[in-house]
Amino acid sequence: MSVVVELCYASVNGSCVRDIRSQRTKAILYFLMTITILFTLCGNLLIIVSIVHFKQLHNPTNYLVLCLANVDILLGAFVMPCSMMRSVENCWYFGDLFCKIHSSTDVMLSTASILHIFCIAIDRYYAICHPLTYRVKMNEKIVLGLTLVTWWTSASLAFGMIFLELNIIGIEEFYYQSVHCVGGCTLFLNRASAFGSSLLSFYIPGIIMIGVYGKIFTVAKRQAHSMNRCGTGENSVNQVVQKRERKAAKTLGIVMGGFLACWFPFFFCNILDPILDYNTPADLVDALVWFGYLNSALNPIIYAYFYIWFRNALKVILSGKIFHAKSSMITLYKD
Repeated sequence: MSVVVELCYASVNGSCVRDIRSQRTKAILYFLMTITILFTLCGNLLIIVSIVHFKQLHNPTNYLVLCLANVDILLGAFVMPCSMMRSVENCWYFGDLFCKIHSSTDVMLSTASILHIFCIAIDRYYAICHPLTYRVKMNEKIVLGLTLVTWWTSASLAFGMIFLELNIIGIEEFYYQSVHCVGGCTLFLNRASAFGSSLLSFYIPGIIMIGVYGKIFTVAKRQAHSMNRCGTGENSVNQVVQKRERKAAKTLGIVMGGFLACWFPFFFCNILDPILDYNTPADLVDALVWFGYLNSALNPIIYAYFYIWFRNALKVILSGKIFHAKSSMITLYKD
């Protein structure tokens, strides 16, 4: 009995072999991935509108949250749709140049996400551990500088590695003979690029963030014990501020933990795959990538659950009150 082989391009030599999926499987995958994309776009758009519109939310921490939401919405708008078609159809129909652009943008935005969360961790560190110098250390100009450095670092790593083909140096023959084919778009990494990019994009920032948040929660716990001993009095205003800062640190710690949990399986596989001579199943890699993408949809849900300002802003936006005069001056939470 002959085995039917389906190609991405039947009339092109060197075409990729296309895995055959049932229409029902394709429909389910398209549905789940489309839901992820819509949640990513709508949720992060609401965060962007909230922080930009309401004057009360204009502070360094929220500017960093705004930057993170921008990264997530770009990922949902420009990367996920093409990844969805590639994952479901098992073929890439947009050419080699756009494949490089898509892969570079994917790596850039994924790296920018964790670096923005890294910046948020630094912001929380100064707010909790060094409150007296916080406004000097973290202001609008510092946030702008951190954002520019984050984007430059992410773009340089992603586009430099892929367009200069640093990812296949030393194994070009294996890549072009065993991996590359017409209709495929796989980000292939040699051992050096897989290890180096994973360290720079995930492991080093992630380990530092875990250490920083460990310090933050130690100091926050100490402050809470101090407040309980002192009770309320002339320092009640400072106590309210410290309580709010600790709550913000806890919420952003959950955001960081969610990011690490979603992306760790992919980056672990990213390092392991070259060691295993690239024998990781393509469907498993795709599943891990989409599990990482899911984090961009989860962040707004985390904000909605833990942040009263986001819940109140959401009510104003959905009720249409945002279009009223002076709606930007609405108080979303009490200082």
